[in-house]
Amino acid sequence: MFLEAFKVTGSAVGQIFLLAAIGYFLVKKELLGHDGLDAISRLVMEVTLPIMIFVQLIRDFRFGLYPDWWIFPLLSIAITVIGLAAGALFLWLVKGRQHKLQFLSLVTFQNSGYLPLGLAAALLPKDKADVMFIYIFLFLFGFNLLIFSLGTFMLTSSGAKKFEWQDLFSPPVVAVIFSLTCVYFGLNRFIPAGVLKPLDMAGTCTLPLAMFVVGGNLAQLKLSHIDIKAVGLLVLVKMILMPLLGLWLVVKFKIASLLGLFILIQLAVPAATTLSVIIRHYKKEDLLISRGIFFSHIASLVTIPVFLSLYFTLVMIQ
Repeated sequence: MFLEAFKVTGSAVGQIFLLAAIGYFLVKKELLGHDGLDAISRLVMEVTLPIMIFVQLIRDFRFGLYPDWWIFPLLSIAITVIGLAAGALFLWLVKGRQHKLQFLSLVTFQNSGYLPLGLAAALLPKDKADVMFIYIFLFLFGFNLLIFSLGTFMLTSSGAKKFEWQDLFSPPVVAVIFSLTCVYFGLNRFIPAGVLKPLDMAGTCTLPLAMFVVGGNLAQLKLSHIDIKAVGLLVLVKMILMPLLGLWLVVKFKIASLLGLFILIQLAVPAATTLSVIIRHYKKEDLLISRGIFFSHIASLVTIPVFLSLYFTLVMIQ
């Protein structure tokens, strides 16, 4: 049972990282430069992902169908607190104040959007994948507010540059607010199919482009002077202990299968690539962020299939 599940999940993870590998080698071979990668990143963050969120919520979300929709922004807080607590438990093993803060940020914040979207598309049939997409978009509403507030504070606490409040209202956050408002007031009924169809086509570009960005970002990371102890500790805490805790919680409390899978995925994915963006934006010294992002993504090639396989095996047995 486990081996069969591992083949399925391993194949799904492999497909996602194959897309990331394309972006990685495009940058390494200098077929895609820094400016080009930034342009694709902005295209995804400011155009295709907000469009994908809008179309998915307008088309498939109804407050009556998802009466507990508000749980997902709260769930983003809960998972962030779990990461914060897990990182704090091992913080005494990391030396240096800035090293500690960067280690804590890496454990606390995960790649909560691109990879979960890719995993949902690769693992689930379309009807369940569409539901999972809505879970992810609602989760991202809370998560983006957290990473651009708490995450920014943690990484720039000793910096001179002030926090920018407008960063909280990123295009994906605005897309969620706008879409939910349209659904609440029934405005979605007046949007013609002739408008939604081309928007849907634009939104479907999000996943491959997003994985190109993830791979390209990994190719640009600076990996010299690796703190083996801190990186190894990060992989242990974030890629093994946290998904292990998630698996235990899901099985122990018999959380509904799709919701349980969502929680496990959020606790199993590697460190958020957005952290490197924050570091660059506020001109802070990258002591651990780049290395942590890179090696947690490499480790996830093994850890994600293992924990997803365990999940599918235990859930199917139950």
